[in-house]
Amino acid sequence: MKPLPRSFYLRPTLKVARDLLGKCIVRKIGSKLIIGKIVEVEAYCERDSASHTFHGRSNRNEVMFGEGGHLYVYFTYGMHFCSNVVTGAEGAGEAVLIRAVEPLTGIEVMTKNRQKGRLHLSDGVFLNRADLINLTNGPAKFCQAFGITRKENGADLCQSKESPARDRHLRSSASLATVTSTIFIIDGTTIPLSLTGRSARIGIRTALDKKWRFFVKGNPWVSR
Repeated sequence: MKPLPRSFYLRPTLKVARDLLGKCIVRKIGSKLIIGKIVEVEAYCERDSASHTFHGRSNRNEVMFGEGGHLYVYFTYGMHFCSNVVTGAEGAGEAVLIRAVEPLTGIEVMTKNRQKGRLHLSDGVFLNRADLINLTNGPAKFCQAFGITRKENGADLCQSKESPARDRHLRSSASLATVTSTIFIIDGTTIPLSLTGRSARIGIRTALDKKWRFFVKGNPWVSR
C-alpha cells in the first residue's frame, strides 16, 4: 500500500477536502490493520474564523501550521479526540477534519477500540447494521475506532512506516520519547461530483455561510 504523495496535500485546501472523499485511511496497531474509506470531511482555511488557527499559533495548534501531509489531533469537550489532515505549505495553518469513514478492514479491532462488547461478529460481519454504522459515523467515533489519540499528533501521513510524533510536548516527555505512529492515506474510489454533497460545517458558531463540508451522498456512515 502506497501512501498519497506530499504533493496531494500541498494543493488548495478545498480541493484536497473534496478529493479526500473515497480515499482510504490506513492504521497499523501492532500486527493489526485497520482501513476505512473517507466519506465526510470539513475544510478549515486561512483567515477562517471557525479555524483553530484564526487567532494565531499556540501550543495546541502548532502542528496545523506545519507542512501539508501531517495529522493534527486535538482533544475536545474534555473527552474526545478529533483528527485533521494538514494541508498547504508550511505556515498556512489549514487542515481538513475527517468527520466519518466507512469501515473496510479490521472491524473487530475497531469494535474493541470503541468498547462495544455487545456487538456480535460472525466472520467479520456485524449482525446489527445499526451498530456497524455507529462505529465510525462521527469524528470522535472515528478516532476512537482507529485508536487515534494525541500521541498521533504530527504523524507524517506520507510514510507507510512508523514516524515519530511532532508534538513538542510528547517529544519533551521522557515517558513518551519513543512514541511512534503508523497511519497514512492511500488512493481509493473516485467519487463523482454527482455523488458529492456540500453544506455548512457542523457544530460551529461562525462562518456559517461557508459550505466547506463535503460528503458522499447516500453513504450511511455520513454523520448527518
